[in-house]
Amino acid sequence: MVFTTAKYALFYLDSFHNVVKGEGLMKIHMKKFLTVTLLLGFLMGCSSRTETLTQAPEETDTPPTATLPAPSPTPEETAAENPWWQERVFYEIFVRSFYDSDGNGIGDFRGIIEKLDYLNDGDLSTNDDLGITGIWLMPINPSPSYHGYDVTDYYAVNPDYGTMEDFKALLAAAEERGIAIIMDLVLNHTSTEHPWFRASIDPNSEYHDWYVWSETDPQTPGPWFQDVWHRNAGNGMYYYGVFWGGMPDLNYDNPDVSAEMMNVSKFWLEEVGVDGFRVDAARYLFADGQVQQDTAETIQWFEDWREFYKAIDPEAFTVGEVWTDLQVTARYGDGMDTLFMFDLAEDIKNSLYSANPDRIMASYLSTLEYFPTLNFSTFLSNHDQQRVMSLLNENQDKAKLTAFVYLSGPGTPFIYYGEEIGMTGNKPDELLRTPMQWTGEVKTGFTTGVSWQPANANFKSINVAAQDEDKLSLLNHYRSLVHLRNEHTALQTGDYLPFSTSCRLLYPILRVDGEEAIIVLANLGRQAQENCTLSMEESPLSGEYEIELQMGSGEFGSIVFDENGALDEYVLPEVIEPWSQFILKLQP
Repeated sequence: MVFTTAKYALFYLDSFHNVVKGEGLMKIHMKKFLTVTLLLGFLMGCSSRTETLTQAPEETDTPPTATLPAPSPTPEETAAENPWWQERVFYEIFVRSFYDSDGNGIGDFRGIIEKLDYLNDGDLSTNDDLGITGIWLMPINPSPSYHGYDVTDYYAVNPDYGTMEDFKALLAAAEERGIAIIMDLVLNHTSTEHPWFRASIDPNSEYHDWYVWSETDPQTPGPWFQDVWHRNAGNGMYYYGVFWGGMPDLNYDNPDVSAEMMNVSKFWLEEVGVDGFRVDAARYLFADGQVQQDTAETIQWFEDWREFYKAIDPEAFTVGEVWTDLQVTARYGDGMDTLFMFDLAEDIKNSLYSANPDRIMASYLSTLEYFPTLNFSTFLSNHDQQRVMSLLNENQDKAKLTAFVYLSGPGTPFIYYGEEIGMTGNKPDELLRTPMQWTGEVKTGFTTGVSWQPANANFKSINVAAQDEDKLSLLNHYRSLVHLRNEHTALQTGDYLPFSTSCRLLYPILRVDGEEAIIVLANLGRQAQENCTLSMEESPLSGEYEIELQMGSGEFGSIVFDENGALDEYVLPEVIEPWSQFILKLQP
């Protein structure tokens, strides 16, 4: 594409620079810069309007012929431009809690197979499935813990979930429906019950140097000032474990460790056939003196790893957990295909909690400055965080809006299981990972036995069966959003261009790529917005377009961009109702 989101972000930035030039404000951090810029644009847009427009201005000239920014690419060109994962919506599954196929109270691989049609039935002509095209499985390796993040065997599956044959059957069933599967890869640490660690207790063992040992307690704190040195009763020595004593960190200064984890990656890609990995705790592989996270050695390791796994499978996909500030996360951009955007997730949720569209737009623009090729992944919550519905005090309107914002925005989105029906959950972690609420019957339709963890108390009213036939339910809202995203490339990979607006609580975005242009519009407030207009100083569009509603209702007149792509006070329907959401396709 000729026109890029980065170009327009820089346009906003340059405009602001001209205003504050010579006053020292250019030293402000980029993210704050963008926030102020966007706010300034909105304030200027509002202050310049002393009269409210209730109808479109009269036409004085015939509008120019509408044009999109570039010809539609061929399928081959599209495939070359956009990695396959940028066109997917992923779904995070905690296997233990999704569906139990054999009545032992623990979810399993066969249970996921039974529920695949709920996620995607493989029939493009239907919209009654969720429409997801990717799955992230939380840890599936053997582990002594319920969560699986302390691995005891990297070359096997957890017997609680089934056999390797069961897992391969899941991969095959998913592939039939066009679903890719990635698995959690826990590179940083193992379990203390792993044979490597047990052998390493002996100072004379070849595995002793696979972990970090000290004869005395170094008493140096961890990255967040936690205790990281743990005494082993077997040899009286201390070993390093950044998360807790049951998870000793591997010693990546030992090349044998690095080589082994490369082999683990190769095994799952080549011999088993997964489509990629979600990388757990990516920040901590190497320590450099007092610096225990985000070291140059860690970042370089992932760049080497990416070169390694791409040689095995050029189409393999990785997404990294680098839970820190955006600027630091961006340093890992050459080591994994995408990275989760934790700052953006918080900005979206908090902006829906208190109705602040400016913050959302500034956060997206800041993210795109660091990741202009869309090599980032979006989400609302995951297995470590308070569930969205709990944060929003079970307000379904706000839950629908949060889903709308990130499923219509750039990046590869991930949905945490149960989020689509409004499951609730607060810490401790077990209560964030409760069984999926399939029905309002006893045991939530999750198992016929005794569940490994009690279900949420609200399962009788919040469940898939109750929402399935309700056209206004949160579940069906998610279904609509995911299917619309699947159908429109502008929502997947298009530029992200905010409009200025006369209405403070509107979230107005133009998404454009080489094939289509779409307006994403929502009222984030509980009050109706009246007589609102949209404007834009520059865009890749020109001419007159008719508006075709893809989501929402109302009468929208044609919209005219001048030959330079500017839009001057396009008049929206007189009243934009509270919480209302629109996806508007522009037809030349």
